[in-house]
Amino acid sequence: MKSGFLYGVFFLVVLLSLSCCAKSVRYSQDEIKDFPPEVQEQIKQGKVALGMTVRQVRFAWGAPSEINVLQPSEEGKPREEWIYSNVLGTYLERRLLFIDGKVADIYPEPKQ
Repeated sequence: MKSGFLYGVFFLVVLLSLSCCAKSVRYSQDEIKDFPPEVQEQIKQGKVALGMTVRQVRFAWGAPSEINVLQPSEEGKPREEWIYSNVLGTYLERRLLFIDGKVADIYPEPKQ
């Protein structure tokens, strides 16, 4: 009886550890094929850069943990702040500022 229980616990631990390490794909090649080659590469590497669209960021990083709709810019363009609490398994918080649907600022800035 004890060995069956221990075997079940071991199996569960292995299963959970494998599921945590698996890389989830947030896009298909067909979905990103029309983006410029450099943007496709950034998405594949899980990187976000200034000028990327909302759609491109979702392909690169997935859905944000939180979205804050901000006051429009002085020019009247819509602004949003996207907060990612766990960027690609790093457990670091990143914030993206979108102005008119494109990344205008990333903070803290990613290390090169």
